[in-house]
Amino acid sequence: MLGVFSGSIVSAPDELVMAGSRTPSPKETSARLLTRFLEENPSAISVQIGDGVSLSYSHSRESFLLPRSFASKDEIFCLFEGSLDNLGSLINQYGLAKSTNEVLLVIEAYKALRDRAPYPPSHMVGHLEGKFAFILFDKSTSTLFVATDQQAKIPLYWGITADGNVAFGNDADLLKGGCGKSLATFPRGCFFSTAYGEIRCYENPKNKITAVPAKEEEIWGAKFLVEGK
Repeated sequence: MLGVFSGSIVSAPDELVMAGSRTPSPKETSARLLTRFLEENPSAISVQIGDGVSLSYSHSRESFLLPRSFASKDEIFCLFEGSLDNLGSLINQYGLAKSTNEVLLVIEAYKALRDRAPYPPSHMVGHLEGKFAFILFDKSTSTLFVATDQQAKIPLYWGITADGNVAFGNDADLLKGGCGKSLATFPRGCFFSTAYGEIRCYENPKNKITAVPAKEEEIWGAKFLVEGK
């Protein structure tokens, strides 16, 4: 899966900008990155949301037990990969139909807590149990919300393209070509929300997250480490 967001939606993280400046490497524009994704995944589906957001996914090479899915409702769009062990109990908690799947559950849970402000995003994602990564965009508020499970069983990476857009995806090689050294693994048990403007650990939201420059031989330009982990 691949999500690309323009600077009007999310500001490029300073740590990834510095990583790319420290070790210059070839990059691609976000348009070329998306084109490569579609070329490498002929059955892929891509959705353009306004001028600043594109969400794409493919079932190619996905795990039967950890599928990828996409859904939209009430101007909330979400890409989800993985499975939730407590899907049934969450369906009951939020009063949803028994046929609700993981991606719809994430949308409904996000929407419920958004509309019951001041509940923070960490409250919602902290209740999810299983192996997952998701990219959610709320068009009505121009809010981006991204998260991974506490063990990072589903890989997720983020980086900055040649034209300064921020890309999230599960294919490290694809993003390496588009983002060069302005690339990092999205840290486990964390979420990024433009409502906060930074990345946070949802188990311990107050714990500081530090970006450490990676070694020259590594594919990444930086590593995000959570204090106390």
